[in-house]
Amino acid sequence: MNRDNSRTDQEDISKAFEIVKHFDEAVLYEKSVKSDNYGLYFLIRERLNKYLIVTQEQQYSKNVEFSGREVETDSYSILKCELNSKNAAALRSTFDFTKPVLIGKENSYGFGDRLGNAGPAHLRAVRNTGFKPVLAQQSIRELDRTNRTAQEVMDAATWAVFQEGYTDGFGADADHLKTTDDIDRMVGAGFTMFTIDPSDYVVNDAQTMNKEKLEKAYYELPWDDLKSEPMQLMDHYSANELSLPSGTSLEPDEEDIYRGMVKYGHVLNHARKMTDYLNSTYPDHPAEFELSVDETDQPTTPFEHFLIGGELNRLGVELASLAPRFYGEFEKGIDFKGDLDQFKKEYEQHLAIAERFGGYKLSIHSGSDKFSVYNVIGSLNSGAVHVKTAGTSYLEALRTIAQAKPKLFRDILEFSLKRFEEDKKTYHISADLKKIPVPARLKYEELVYLLDDNHTRQVLHVAYGSVLSGSEPHAENFKEELMYTLQKNEKLYENNLLEHFKKHLDPFN
Repeated sequence: MNRDNSRTDQEDISKAFEIVKHFDEAVLYEKSVKSDNYGLYFLIRERLNKYLIVTQEQQYSKNVEFSGREVETDSYSILKCELNSKNAAALRSTFDFTKPVLIGKENSYGFGDRLGNAGPAHLRAVRNTGFKPVLAQQSIRELDRTNRTAQEVMDAATWAVFQEGYTDGFGADADHLKTTDDIDRMVGAGFTMFTIDPSDYVVNDAQTMNKEKLEKAYYELPWDDLKSEPMQLMDHYSANELSLPSGTSLEPDEEDIYRGMVKYGHVLNHARKMTDYLNSTYPDHPAEFELSVDETDQPTTPFEHFLIGGELNRLGVELASLAPRFYGEFEKGIDFKGDLDQFKKEYEQHLAIAERFGGYKLSIHSGSDKFSVYNVIGSLNSGAVHVKTAGTSYLEALRTIAQAKPKLFRDILEFSLKRFEEDKKTYHISADLKKIPVPARLKYEELVYLLDDNHTRQVLHVAYGSVLSGSEPHAENFKEELMYTLQKNEKLYENNLLEHFKKHLDPFN
């Protein structure tokens, strides 16, 4: 039963403040106060723990959807509910705004939250920026490395939205999906944005193949699955002028077409199969798609992008966003490396191609701290963009730890340094351990400045799974201590996140 006739007025807030007096050392999250015809709902913080309070006037029957401890007052029957999955589901069935929505081709910002407690600050940062927030953003790899479930990620987003009283709609990104099993896992938790990761199907060797090998590989592509024929596709892209809305055009030669299709032909087939599976298996589930081809050895050329957009369009795959492999280096946790004028020139071509095939968003993966790129994109004031961040919020959590409990931060850093060679294997980064000061030689008050050092940031970034999973020796209690410290220093943590994301979002304005 979804009622979602929510409202808030000053009388509701006054009632909430009166009720809070029945709890020891409790603080009301005022923005969370909502009411409907059945009662009043809001969040409180009692000491270090948060609870959902559900009240019902005595003339109404008790709401059986929520589970909690009953507290009686003169006027109300109150349920004090833990922020667990059952109550999150009940909240979503009560208020529509706590469920994710389809964002479509509007500007959007992805806020990965590996700890599940950064959502309120993310929402405050994104208000009035023109961006729609994507809160529940988690890849399969991140879920596995942090020992979290997809449902836990979704529930954290629900509680954040409710706490902040954010009713403008948020997205939920099931990131880097490689298999149909991955789709099943994320659909079950209610995710609505599905980012297809076809990196296993990219043929990077196409870049160095001679024409003879390219031609052979081209004719061996799964043409029946691609619903085309070799000569038909060749004629389409070589005989016609590939004009763009910008007034320019692309002129690929035969070898360009061979190379592009050999590199991405299996990617196109995989993307079609994944979208077909979701649409046919879950026809009533709201879904929008992103294709990520950013994890390749070489940048996606304008013609390769045109080929991907054109072929997916022909195959009936509608994209909300596409993540090309842009020019330059998009390393984790640090700013862009490369010639910004060249990036701008190629980005404008990618924008024109996206417009040609429906105006899907260009998606910036590894978007954390790419401030110079944000300035370029913001200056263009053209097209739509989606930005994905994740590790940068984890690093702001560690900044808070360095400020509030420096010994714990030093322990985490020393552990991360030991894990670096193993944990960096799945990342493209340039951190140099020799350029990081020995943590034990620094005073406690000096440790926080390491969060502004690129080498340290990348070491901490790639070791997040080892730190948070608790499965490695000497790391068993890291997450528990980290979460406790962040709870105890909630305001400091939120201020760090707000200040950091202001630098992310301001350039687009």
